[in-house]
Amino acid sequence: MEHALSPATLAELRRPRPYPAVSVLTPTHRREPENGQDPVRLRNVVTEARRRLETDPAVTRERRNEVVAQLDRALAEVDLAHAEDGLVIFAAPGEHQVWSLARAVPERVVLSDTFLTRNLVAAQAAERPFWVLSISADHVTLWSGGEDRVVQDRSGGFPLERRQENFDPERQMRTGGLPSTFSDEGTRQFLREADAAMSAVLREQPRPLYVTGEQAGLSLLDEVGSAVKCAVHVPHGGLAHAGPEAVWQALRPVLEAESRKDATAVVRELTSARGHRTYAAGLDELWQSAREGRVRLLAVEENFRATVRDLGEHLVPAEPGDLDARDDIVDEIVEQCLETGAEVRFVPDGTLVDADGIAGVLRY
Repeated sequence: MEHALSPATLAELRRPRPYPAVSVLTPTHRREPENGQDPVRLRNVVTEARRRLETDPAVTRERRNEVVAQLDRALAEVDLAHAEDGLVIFAAPGEHQVWSLARAVPERVVLSDTFLTRNLVAAQAAERPFWVLSISADHVTLWSGGEDRVVQDRSGGFPLERRQENFDPERQMRTGGLPSTFSDEGTRQFLREADAAMSAVLREQPRPLYVTGEQAGLSLLDEVGSAVKCAVHVPHGGLAHAGPEAVWQALRPVLEAESRKDATAVVRELTSARGHRTYAAGLDELWQSAREGRVRLLAVEENFRATVRDLGEHLVPAEPGDLDARDDIVDEIVEQCLETGAEVRFVPDGTLVDADGIAGVLRY
């Protein structure tokens, strides 16, 4: 199952496809007893997709059979034992993908000439992806981080391993020539190469960067590199050879502190916007402003969801079962704001009580 949405991947998902490109969305659960319902709901929503394909007069029998086969292959790849909060399946002639999201999605089936990506985009923004570079004198590992995990990433040729040249340690000890771990030229060159590889990754996928390692190694990387100049240092050795759980535990206190700092800064900016009359709040106002491209900063509480009906000029509350209900209007607003260059920040629940969960700073 896929987790990381890069700009190149998103562009590929958004390109037009031969009809029908099928998008299947269903909420999932991480823990018992809620996750007991997930297999049944998944089977039901895939069955609905097959029914829609069967009854659509625009879909030929040959095309239908091909897309159903892709749906079946996707279903076989689903791993509900490691489910998160949402599951998205894409299927089209000759291809399929399965995405696990750390954000809830509505249950729905869409047949179109493009895949439905707004829930992926909103989940990516909410997850606040980041990079972790774990360094040692002979090994550098890259990790891709999200809301509650890190996983090893092999972008840019990582992990990097330094080939140790043969030497006579007894002779070096006798002559006093045994170098310290981070003082020899070979280590400097190795970390320069790691910095260059990280620069290439950041050009392709710009994210906040955290660097872990011994303090001497962090200082040397700062000295010889450029990509890490704005990185957050985490003085913790041994993680270049460690597993993801050890890296996550070392990063978690740092990330929590950063999150608190970010939420305070967002509230401060929203308060300032009130004084400058560039403040907007609530779904109705933000939906209109997002469509007009006026939002510069969008703030959303992490678990804020809403089901509405769009009456044209206004959004009104709706029940999930209503035929014209928009179950993922918050994700639509997030995607629209990102499309027009706005900054989107997710803040802890309860931060935007006076704004009903969503607020923004307008460009004009």
